[in-house]
Amino acid sequence: MSIRYFFIVLAALLCSSGSMASPANPTCVIPSERDGGFQLTCEIAQKALALTTALNQPLAIEHLPGGVGAIAFNAFTSTRRAEAGSLVAFSEGSLFNLARGKFGAHDWTDVRWVAVLGLDYGAVAVSNQSPWHSLQDLVAAIAQAPQSIVIAGAGTINGRDWMRAASLAKAAGVDFRKMRFVAFESGGDCMTALIGGHVQVCMNDAATSQARIDAGDQARLLAIYSDKRLEGKLGSVPTAREQGFDIVWPVVRGVYMGPDVSDADYAFWSETFKTAMSQPAYSKILTQNYLQPFPLVGEELTKFVSDHAAKATKEREPL
Repeated sequence: MSIRYFFIVLAALLCSSGSMASPANPTCVIPSERDGGFQLTCEIAQKALALTTALNQPLAIEHLPGGVGAIAFNAFTSTRRAEAGSLVAFSEGSLFNLARGKFGAHDWTDVRWVAVLGLDYGAVAVSNQSPWHSLQDLVAAIAQAPQSIVIAGAGTINGRDWMRAASLAKAAGVDFRKMRFVAFESGGDCMTALIGGHVQVCMNDAATSQARIDAGDQARLLAIYSDKRLEGKLGSVPTAREQGFDIVWPVVRGVYMGPDVSDADYAFWSETFKTAMSQPAYSKILTQNYLQPFPLVGEELTKFVSDHAAKATKEREPL
């Protein structure tokens, strides 16, 4: 090999490796209060990336709460548009709110969608002291005295947890405008209020609810909004369908980036997550955190978000 050819090859390799170099200050932003689904997403991202050697330092965590993701979304579509090292957690609820204009003058095209790390499902949690031991019990109680039951969830009126509560009111034959609903910034706040006796029902997600129960919260799940029973510990919880209510509500958990992040940095994160999620150890991480595999990265995820937005926009009315 001539010296000239050697340096040409070396330059090409350096350019190639540079385009996939680890961005500085890798960070996952939790766009809500602590101890909810967004925090779980960032923790999963940390564990996934630890399975690779792509980063030159561990993934850090940043909290940017407000508006159940709206504050962070606005930050990353304005002042933080080009941060190559910053990932922001999102969920199905984020897509739901985007489609309904709850993030202001933005839509799904205003950011870059990087990866879905796992799949969760909606769930109905009550305290261990609750008189209801099935979803049928709860719906019957709502039918009898809807305003005596305080139902809580993350988000706002017409948000996804409110929609879940409204679906139960509808099943009970009750005008959803008569139900009592308390909105919190995160599912963690919802569970705290439930354990404290301030609300009687928490419309939360299966993974985060079970994690709180594992940690000692005196609560139990009445139903999971999956199409069939989940595996492992959550397999003991019946689905809503089993109990006569056709409610299925999957919840994707993933990360996005600002719109001005370079193609090279976007490709770095997409490929890195793709590699991490293909590792055998990753399935164990999902199982330990009560999530189901649903790997989507890059353009495949972008199409998924586009399809979801189109469907959600057509279904603007809550019920």
